[in-house]
Amino acid sequence: MPAIVKLQLSLEVLAEAISSLDLTEKRQLQELIEQQIFEAEEALYEDNAETLSEIQAVRAEYRDGESMTIDEYLAKRSHER
Repeated sequence: MPAIVKLQLSLEVLAEAISSLDLTEKRQLQELIEQQIFEAEEALYEDNAETLSEIQAVRAEYRDGESMTIDEYLAKRSHER
């Protein structure tokens, strides 16, 4: 089992550490941060009753044919020309 080390760094020190990374490492870090942000936002959505209600309403609209995806819209638009 790998050792886990938790550090507390100031934002300034963290920014300096990030600055020292090469481009590939910065992109890897960006992917990691974006994934963690996505997961955190997902958790917030799941806990928010208003958001869940909106999601259910949109799903019902799709199911009932009241809304269309962007791909469906573009396909319909290209056929109308």
